[in-house]
Amino acid sequence: MKPVVRRARRISVKACAVNVALTALTAAAAVTATPASAQSNVTLYGQVDEWVGVTRFPANKTAWNVSGGGMSTSFWGMQGAEDLGGGYKAVFALESFLRAQNGQYGRFAGDTFFARNAYVGIDSPYGKVTAGRLTTELFVSTILFNPFADSYTFSPMVYHVYLGLSTFPTYTTDQGAVGDSGWNNAIQYSSPNYNGLSGNAMYAFGDSAGNNGKKKWSAQALYFHGAFAATAVYQYVNFNSTPGDIGSLVSGNATILGLRSQGIAQVGMTYDLKFLKFYGQYMYTQNEQDVGSWHVNTLQGGVSAPIGLGSAMASYVYSRDGGGLNQTHSTWAVGYDYRLSKSTDIYAAYMYDHYDNMSTGMTYGIGLRTKF
Repeated sequence: MKPVVRRARRISVKACAVNVALTALTAAAAVTATPASAQSNVTLYGQVDEWVGVTRFPANKTAWNVSGGGMSTSFWGMQGAEDLGGGYKAVFALESFLRAQNGQYGRFAGDTFFARNAYVGIDSPYGKVTAGRLTTELFVSTILFNPFADSYTFSPMVYHVYLGLSTFPTYTTDQGAVGDSGWNNAIQYSSPNYNGLSGNAMYAFGDSAGNNGKKKWSAQALYFHGAFAATAVYQYVNFNSTPGDIGSLVSGNATILGLRSQGIAQVGMTYDLKFLKFYGQYMYTQNEQDVGSWHVNTLQGGVSAPIGLGSAMASYVYSRDGGGLNQTHSTWAVGYDYRLSKSTDIYAAYMYDHYDNMSTGMTYGIGLRTKF
């Protein structure tokens, strides 16, 4: 995912070695050895988001907190490109999450330092190829087509996709995606944009001898044209972070045994009338075990509307198991985001979260986010 950031610092480095003490022959050789078209640019960027409020997960106790990532997870990063000529560029990005509330790196204790993105690649007129740790295509489609975007605190869709299976064992559920929003040992191809249509394909390796059959892969299409936008994405995994590690997942008090693979298909759309923007998503999750299987249907609907210098948002998500624990999961949220400047906004939001066999969860609070 390409982060949407404001470039506030740019360092331009131009290689051009000149030494007046050298002979004309030596100087000519030096110029010949250094391509005249080479130019590198490095950009520093990021955002800090902190909020104050209340969190209570389903079947859990209430906590008052000052925490990070109310509307977006705090991070900093740097990216760069070198012009190789002929429309080709060498590119890289290194991006690290952070927790401003305690000054620590990562989204949680033990998180990888450059967990958001860490890659190098080649950008060309025929598309871009990158390799390293990469943001998943499922995550990109999930956040672009719900009004609360990438909020792990207030977005109902993010809750249903990423805060379930194997992620929050404080409550018992077999819903949600296996794995993180970023994949290690991955390679991705991103196509050029053709009149608003683009595509991506990603493959992540088991990366160890004897585990060549362990893999993750996904494919995604995105379309943006005027008021209308749409996406379709499919993701398949048969391991989380280590080959063989999804064979036994613990979620709350339940242990899921013999899980072999998971496939997720998601479609989404938005339509912007300027005074009102509509969001819709449908996701089908298929989980395969050694014996038997189960699936989950998820549906999201949302709206946003400009009010004053800010935007009001509302979203509702419903998920239902077919097999497995046979759970229903419903979540809704409302919020208002007020823009103080091009780089800074304040927000307030409330989210209601409920599984049919647990006590209700809820989250509410106010926050401040600034980008650089």
